[in-house]
Amino acid sequence: MSRVTDRLNRREVLGGLGALGLTGIGVALAPETQHAGRASAAESIAQSAAGHAEHGGAVAFVQSDGPTVEEMDAMHEEGVRAFPAETNGKGGLPLEYTMDGDVKVFDLTCEVVEWEHNVGQTVEAWTYNGVVPGPEIRATEGDRVRFNVTNKLPQSTAVHWHGLYVPNDQDGVPFITQPPIKPGETFTYEFTIQDGNAGAHMYHSHHNAAFQVTSGLLGAFIVEPKDPSTRPAFDSEYTMILNDGPIGAYSINGKTFPSTEPVVAKKGETVLIRYMNEGLMIHPMHLHGMKQLVFAQDGYLLPQPYYCDTLNIAPGQRFEVLVEATEPGVWAYHCHILSHAESAHGMFGMVTAFIVQDDEAEAAAEATPES
Repeated sequence: MSRVTDRLNRREVLGGLGALGLTGIGVALAPETQHAGRASAAESIAQSAAGHAEHGGAVAFVQSDGPTVEEMDAMHEEGVRAFPAETNGKGGLPLEYTMDGDVKVFDLTCEVVEWEHNVGQTVEAWTYNGVVPGPEIRATEGDRVRFNVTNKLPQSTAVHWHGLYVPNDQDGVPFITQPPIKPGETFTYEFTIQDGNAGAHMYHSHHNAAFQVTSGLLGAFIVEPKDPSTRPAFDSEYTMILNDGPIGAYSINGKTFPSTEPVVAKKGETVLIRYMNEGLMIHPMHLHGMKQLVFAQDGYLLPQPYYCDTLNIAPGQRFEVLVEATEPGVWAYHCHILSHAESAHGMFGMVTAFIVQDDEAEAAAEATPES
């Protein structure tokens, strides 16, 4: 999700939760209890997904023969106590490159893998380099970049550089700008990152795209400005790739709640969050407790940034926001199309949390003698 989160292991994150007195979160449980909670939560979420399918994705109201109050509360609690549940595989990590003279050379392999999107739940995913989302590509304005794309899929494919200024023959649309990359073939893209193209962009398939993209052929392409002072400063950064389709129905960075990853910050820090919608539906992302300052859309700086707590993100759009971590605690963070996030069986899908840790409060608590 971010370089910062990569440096925070699960024990550190969960320890911070405990310091905040958040005993209702499963991370405070003993390991054996925690594991049991994750398993039960996975069953509940599977039931919820089945219920949504029966109702065509619409909100399913509790009928008289539905769960009792106690049963419903227990299912909701199980999911929350399991968060953040551990799964195999992590997408969105920076893609390594080699240098060929002054050209940055990246390798992408398109392949089908079994992807664990939630604890104990796997799906056949179509991936770049075996992960969902694909590795994060980073470059700077003025860089010359080359991508060697090898197709190990059972279908042809191509890569479109969404939001980037590229020569026409590098745009990645079969039969319009290039032939499709057939199974077993390798195709090479090469272009220069143009000035004025900084910001949050994406790369994804543009062949049988409604299936291939929602199945996992997607990733973030971040272009750094030559002059960092042209964009706002921040302490940590996160990218949230929103998707709907085969990867758990509704997912954030290839995972579904309670296996999504939290945003973690110290009180007083400024967090940059980049939203990217690679799905087929609109997803209004709502942050509890703190405001979001929207300063860029589709890579372009807005002439007038604005505040909101819910930001509507349509397919193909990218937004960049800043959040001042002012309020300690664990804050719900989710898509506000509620059938993408919660049901009678509890929270699922596009749900995570924004965790604000307070070092001063933690130190004071540790210094207070027990009675």
